[in-house]
Amino acid sequence: LPGPDNYALQYADGVQTYITESVSHINCMYESIQIFRPGTNLCLSCQNLYKGIQSSDSGVRCDSLKELANVSTDVTFAQEFISRDGHLLLVKIVEDANELVLCVCVCPCNVIMTHTLTGFMELMDHGIVSWENLSSVFIKKIASFVNAKLTDASIQQVSLDILESMVLSSHGLFLQVKQEVTMERLIAHLQVTNQQIQTKAMALLMALLQTAGDSDRQVLLQSKCVFLLQNIIHSSGSVQDEMAHYLYVLQSVTLNHLEARMRTPMDCYSQEQRDTLHNLRQAAFENESENSLSNERRRSLCAKEFKKLGFSNNSNPGQDLVRTPPGLLALDTMFYFAARYPDAYSRFVLENSSREDKHECPFARSSIQLTLILCEILRIGEPPSETGSDYHPVFFSQDRLMEELFCVCIQLLNKTWKEMRATQEDFDKVMQVVREQITRTLSSKPTSLELFKNKVNALNYGEILKLRQTERLHQEETLAPPVLELKERLKPELLELIRQQRLNRLCQGTMFRKISSRRRQDKLWYCRLSPNHKMLHYGDAEEDTDNPTVETLQKKIPVADIKGLLTGKDCPHMKENKGKHNKVSSTPWLHIRNFIVPHWFCLWTDGLSVLLGREMSSESMRSELEILLSMEIKLRLLDLENVPIPDIAPVVPKPPSNYNFCYDFSQTEQ
Repeated sequence: LPGPDNYALQYADGVQTYITESVSHINCMYESIQIFRPGTNLCLSCQNLYKGIQSSDSGVRCDSLKELANVSTDVTFAQEFISRDGHLLLVKIVEDANELVLCVCVCPCNVIMTHTLTGFMELMDHGIVSWENLSSVFIKKIASFVNAKLTDASIQQVSLDILESMVLSSHGLFLQVKQEVTMERLIAHLQVTNQQIQTKAMALLMALLQTAGDSDRQVLLQSKCVFLLQNIIHSSGSVQDEMAHYLYVLQSVTLNHLEARMRTPMDCYSQEQRDTLHNLRQAAFENESENSLSNERRRSLCAKEFKKLGFSNNSNPGQDLVRTPPGLLALDTMFYFAARYPDAYSRFVLENSSREDKHECPFARSSIQLTLILCEILRIGEPPSETGSDYHPVFFSQDRLMEELFCVCIQLLNKTWKEMRATQEDFDKVMQVVREQITRTLSSKPTSLELFKNKVNALNYGEILKLRQTERLHQEETLAPPVLELKERLKPELLELIRQQRLNRLCQGTMFRKISSRRRQDKLWYCRLSPNHKMLHYGDAEEDTDNPTVETLQKKIPVADIKGLLTGKDCPHMKENKGKHNKVSSTPWLHIRNFIVPHWFCLWTDGLSVLLGREMSSESMRSELEILLSMEIKLRLLDLENVPIPDIAPVVPKPPSNYNFCYDFSQTEQ
């Protein structure tokens, strides 16, 4: 090394220190990972933990179990530990545990059991050992931890996790767990404030539901779930993602019980189903003397009433319910509405029976289509997604959500039908609007049926049109802040264009008809603006006259003498003469009543407003301005199609400290 000798010595000492620290660091890393290495060190670690778990010293045993719970996540260690039957040692600890001690003792028994169960769960998660090899004593002991009221929360949490894995592993373990765990205790865990316990209890409940057969699932669902609304959905904290998924699964599993009815077509030979149809008819039309009629007369009457109900096949209305979906589910919803809300049902049918045929809303056809729409919105028949979390809080406030939603929405459909002034040809359009009303309302997450009813009825046809227009503008980015700013900058130029068009049209002039006192329109008069925009010329004209010149129009009004422009009821001539006919006056007030042609009215009022230095205010002007703005914006943003426009303009960088980098073109290159 160059330089004095002491520099070389200092450098050598620094290198030696660096090497020593590096070796020390490598040794620490080696010691920290040696437990995961195959061979002597791994075997030694397993042996040490195995002995520590059996130690008579509770402190050593607790530390060993805690370490085991941490390292059992490694599959290599798990294989080595299980090969020594270490998992059976954990099973033995659980089987020998005293529930009474665990209930009353805080430390160290609860801590030891928590680490034991956690380590056992981590070992079993690797799938090295089958869950079916576990003894019934072990299963009962784990279930007892869940059923006990005073068990430590951490023990209950891991126990619920273990039971869930058992249920999902085999049908035999499902039957044992279902027998050992009481539904009352499981529901009690859902009512606690501990979100971890709630989530694990919900996971076990979903595992039981998804593994159970149809009969067992129906029994489990009978204990559903009004308490979930108060204790989970209405809790002070927000619903976590995992809990939201379980609520979605519970909703899906419950609603899918309707799939069988949805997939079953109407059997026209079934006396029970035919009786239901006739009960539906009789609930709408009371015929006390029907039994006294002849068979032919009774069939004719029934066909007529089924037609009023909205069935397309009057002689055999069951044919309308053959299509699946919705199948018999549509019959169920119609009959539920008629039985649950008879007054609303009768009002619906009788109100539409009194309308013209093309304007009546067919109850049966609408009900069948509405039931299909609800099945699609609620995803009945679709298996629950593994990642889904889109649940409806209103579901947990009703035992029969499908039927109650139908009763609200069928009345909404009748209301929307009237708002749209629909005919039979508009049936599909009405159903699209109703679908949108239901979907938008459910997306707002109403927590009760009453709240859903209020929101969906407030979302009328006019509101749907406004929302569609707003969404279309957002989709076109017309409402983006930069676009709105660009609109404001373009507006003065386009307004000036409309002003010039109005003045040019006034210069061309317009032919009007005179209104006599007897409301006759047998005479004509013509009015036009002078080219210098200083005089209004008008006078009588013949019908075959085409654009009279300014010289032929003898009467005139100086624009400078016009002090105001009044139309309609605001005009003083209307008030003074009580509605009598008035000609154009030469006073400073210009009466526009004789400008009676609707097409030209906006042009003349706008043009006169421009002459008077006022703002144009007609609907025609606003419509034309919006069209021009839209066209201009689209042309200017044509190159930015499919490019997102940021709401905030990017930050302009600061100017450089100097401009020495600028190239000087004035100098001649050598």
